[in-house]
Amino acid sequence: MSDEDITRDCNGAALQDGDSVTLIKDLKVKGTSETLKRGTLVKAIRLTGDPAQVECNTKQVKGLVLRTEFLKKA
Repeated sequence: MSDEDITRDCNGAALQDGDSVTLIKDLKVKGTSETLKRGTLVKAIRLTGDPAQVECNTKQVKGLVLRTEFLKKA
């Protein structure tokens, strides 16, 4: 696995399946009226084939894909 294939958070920390992350800004969820607030803890992320995105579930939205630029490893 090369350096560009490693999924990293906004601070450059490597992320792995099952990690917990925190949102660093409020995010509106497309297709719903939900807004995920800054500081929300998201547990048990799943890596995708794209190093800039992770899949996760929150209390409000299931099957959510988040960009890693808005995440910080918890």
